Amino acid sequence: MDREVSLKELLFSETATRLNINNEPNEEILINLQTLIIEIINPIVNRFGDIRITSGYRSKELCEAIGSKPTSQHTKGEAVDFEVPSVSNKDVADWINSNLIYDQLILEFFNPNQINSGWIHCSFSKHQNRKQYLKAYRKNGMMVYESL
Repeated sequence: MDREVSLKELLFSETATRLNINNEPNEEILINLQTLIIEIINPIVNRFGDIRITSGYRSKELCEAIGSKPTSQHTKGEAVDFEVPSVSNKDVADWINSNLIYDQLILEFFNPNQINSGWIHCSFSKHQNRKQYLKAYRKNGMMVYESL
């Protein structure tokens, strides 16, 4: 493994800092984030060598500020949005689907003609993992989710 992913990376938010939003998790959420690192993030880093996290934990207030649902798995510390530098998001998502246990795996806004388009959302739950593999895109201004 080239590097260790830290809790700090999953807690950092430029938006929370800019808007002075408290984005500090409780103990249960910290445990969920550590589980997310062990079950999802570390295996990705071990396979691909790196990861660029774009969103980890988000408080309900932060979710509302960015237009996300306050019921998002990000608020529970169960989800991460990321990319792997220089690797197609579709290739990474397909590898996750074939090799890891997860709850939701969403290939968001991926365009097959642009290798680095979009990002990957992946979640892990201690309670139930549905292994739901989806792609997300906008159609007529609405979010659409389709099974992959």
